Amino acid sequence: MNIKRQYLLLSVIAAVIVAFSGLFLNQATFSTQTLFAQKPVTLTVSAASDLNYVFKEIGALWEKETGNKVTFNFGSTGQLAQQIERGAPVDLFAAANKSFIEYLDKKGLIVSNTKALYGRGRITLWTREDSKLNPKNIKDLTKAEYQRIAIANPDHAPYGMAAREALQSVGIWDAIKPKLVMGENISQTKQYGETGNVDVAIVALSLSVDKPGKWGLIPENLHKPIDQMLAVVKRSKHQRQAQNFARFINGAKGRPLMKKYGFVLPGETLN
Repeated sequence: MNIKRQYLLLSVIAAVIVAFSGLFLNQATFSTQTLFAQKPVTLTVSAASDLNYVFKEIGALWEKETGNKVTFNFGSTGQLAQQIERGAPVDLFAAANKSFIEYLDKKGLIVSNTKALYGRGRITLWTREDSKLNPKNIKDLTKAEYQRIAIANPDHAPYGMAAREALQSVGIWDAIKPKLVMGENISQTKQYGETGNVDVAIVALSLSVDKPGKWGLIPENLHKPIDQMLAVVKRSKHQRQAQNFARFINGAKGRPLMKKYGFVLPGETLN
């Protein structure tokens, strides 16, 4: 074999080796990328306190079906919005009133095209099962036997805002102001009622249904609609997964649970 043929043969062999090496490297890179893409993540979700029960159920179902984790930070919507403004590491924000999402959107702090309504809330008059009191009408709260009445702080809690609006609508806000005990959020407001520290509490329907206690709905026309909205936080490092969880809430698995807790769902009307 002459030198030219030897050189040509060696060149072909070298080319084949390079080609297979490249294929191996590409496959290895693809496998590594796939591995990292499928690595479970933990989402941090800041959510209004009225979502305490329902989101825990939805979160457990999400974890079971996807392998991803979700950690909830429940609180007053206004306070949660302030935390996001100050840089809190949040992936998804579920507010009890859409105005707070819209406010953060104007600040450039959320991903605008992820804004979505997920439910409309209702408020109830709630008392303990062992209480002799059982108000049938919001005007009953002016009676002498109702000495302490809990509502969420209307300065930053949407359900407290709705409670104040309802009391103002029937003209008794000024009369009962001396009786009011303010909760930092709607969950704390419910706790005041559960512990007997107040005679009655105005709380979210989602914290009333299927739980101990007596309750009655406050007519929705006495206050502005409690339209609840969620959105992905722009600072999130897991935007895609956060948006997937948002879709899960509004999807075939999340909607029945939201309805179970008394929310009027997007696209549906009040019965």
